[in-house]
Amino acid sequence: MEERVAAFGRLLEIMDELRIKCPWDQKQTLESLRYLTIEETYELSDSILEKDMDGIKKELGDLMLHLVFYSKIASESGSFDILDVLNNIITKLIHRHPHIFGDVKVTNAKEVRDNWEKIKLSEKGNESVLSGVPNSLPAIVKAYRIQEKASGVGFDWEKPEQVWDKVLEELNELKAEVRNGSSPEKKEDELGDLLFAIVNYARFIEVNPEDALERTNRKFIQRFQYLEEKAKENQKPLNQMTLDEMDVFWNQAKKMDKYSPE
Repeated sequence: MEERVAAFGRLLEIMDELRIKCPWDQKQTLESLRYLTIEETYELSDSILEKDMDGIKKELGDLMLHLVFYSKIASESGSFDILDVLNNIITKLIHRHPHIFGDVKVTNAKEVRDNWEKIKLSEKGNESVLSGVPNSLPAIVKAYRIQEKASGVGFDWEKPEQVWDKVLEELNELKAEVRNGSSPEKKEDELGDLLFAIVNYARFIEVNPEDALERTNRKFIQRFQYLEEKAKENQKPLNQMTLDEMDVFWNQAKKMDKYSPE
């Protein structure tokens, strides 16, 4: 424990020194750091998906620096400092874990999450269950979080089969709009309903849809780049190959996948 406290203290000291002596660090503001923090977060996400533990360690350090940096900048205007940040999260964790720091009884992780959402809603300033979902979240992540929060107060399906029936219902509605030549807006509306239902089903079968789609993105990129390499080896540009010719190399690439999913 002492080593960890000392290391954190050393980081704070270094931040203080950089803010005084380094021209780049002196120039930074909360706003200028924002896009860099977003970049670092995505880099951490990449390392997690790749199961790169060294990468995760590095990216966590970068994010830790940003947290300290924001706190340092805020302290200069008297808004808050790192102690306020730490005390705030400590208070929140204790308050939202009454099954650990109080006498509330829970039997599983879902009950813990549901209690968290109920407590959050009761706190000052939270007028809606969905108020804590950032507007700027990517759409799939946002849909997942919306559904989680609604579920936390009991607004949810009971069984995965019910959700799957909803997926099929939305799929049929989309197909009908396409078949009828409906407007782009109507087709977009039905496609949105279908995607929302699929995200909901993913939640029920305990699959994170954002992670699932990202893994498929990476799988497609890997296979397509193999196809490009083979086309180059055969000295035939992709745009001059038939789909049947490309499919030969695509199937080869599929066999090289770790799990070879269809």
